[in-house]
Amino acid sequence: VGGIHKTVSSLHLEDWRNEMKDEINRINQDLPTIGGGKTAAVEQWMESVTRLLDHYKAQHKALLKEAATLLELALWKANLDDNEGEMEGVRTTRGRRKRARKESCITSGSSIVIKNVLPFLQFE
Repeated sequence: VGGIHKTVSSLHLEDWRNEMKDEINRINQDLPTIGGGKTAAVEQWMESVTRLLDHYKAQHKALLKEAATLLELALWKANLDDNEGEMEGVRTTRGRRKRARKESCITSGSSIVIKNVLPFLQFE
């Protein structure tokens, strides 16, 4: 149970955390009112909690993917801006600029940054 609370506290949005806490606590209100079949009710509740948590984990992963893409683009742009400053006053062809942009994408360092940042944002 402690593991699920840790995961819930790591959810990105407060609404997600609140909804998960409400779902987890729902069994405390429902169980006393159930006459028979409490085992089935608990199993159904556990499935509901697991399904909701899986949904939010998938949403979290999608947000991380989007953030990683934006981070990569920002690093590439920053690298491009730095490289364009170096090429000022130098006459270049369109092909050379295109190759320079492609090279800048490869050498922007984003793969290193993202590889070292994402593990801190993912669930255990």
